[in-house]
Amino acid sequence: MVCCERQRSEKTPTPRETGASMIFAGIDIGSVSTEMVILENTVPVCSIIMETGSNSREAADRMLAAACEKTGFSLSDFHFIVTTGYGRKTAGFSHRDVTELSCHARGAWHLNNSVRTVIDIGGQDSKVIKVGKSGKSLDFIMNDKCAAGTGRFLEVMARALEVEIEEMGKIATAAKESVKISSMCTVFAESEVVSLIAEGHPRDRIIRGLMDSIASRVVGMVHRVGLEPPLMLTGGVAKNEGVVRALEQRLGTSIQVPEEPQIVGALGAALIASEETAGKK
Repeated sequence: MVCCERQRSEKTPTPRETGASMIFAGIDIGSVSTEMVILENTVPVCSIIMETGSNSREAADRMLAAACEKTGFSLSDFHFIVTTGYGRKTAGFSHRDVTELSCHARGAWHLNNSVRTVIDIGGQDSKVIKVGKSGKSLDFIMNDKCAAGTGRFLEVMARALEVEIEEMGKIATAAKESVKISSMCTVFAESEVVSLIAEGHPRDRIIRGLMDSIASRVVGMVHRVGLEPPLMLTGGVAKNEGVVRALEQRLGTSIQVPEEPQIVGALGAALIASEETAGKK
């Protein structure tokens, strides 16, 4: 376990010692990236995003060390820490682990109390969550058996197309037409994209076709849970404006995207940490 001590005078009391504030943290340990949000009482004071790497436990320790360095806090300053995500049970310093479904629902509801459906598209899975009036997850559907339509899928396609993944959204929205991508399997879709390039199809139309195929897959999940707006899109793929636009067109409704959609799960975990201390259910 990482031991990161705050560099301050020994006479300087910690926030917990003075009782002036309480420090809470939520850490979302995903298969591709790890996010952390720190609250002082109920106010966010810090958020960090980093790659998970091959070891979830090490990722959690690196994240804690980075947070301590960034904020000047030590581990003893944190009153309660909640972990979530793929590696939520690997952090030795966590006080409690909570499913990502509950954390994404709670985080999204905190950002907008009117949200009733959350679409989360992460690095290697996607999920649709129906959210209740109190921010609880009422129902969900999850695709965690295949990377189709996720961040990893887009990374593979970007390499095949020789474009930067950050540019794919802009390219897709600028394209006037799309080329139909028939396969959603990452391996088969990559082969299909290579063939389309060889046939002379413009890259922008292929990219728009990829966005359309991702949207079609997610829309199917949304309808299985039940479409209930307002909708919020979270996860790293929410930064791709091409995916957002394709989803809005197929669902026939606008989609809210947070300022930093990648930290919503960690935010929800931090909020649950604060509520745990307050004795709320």
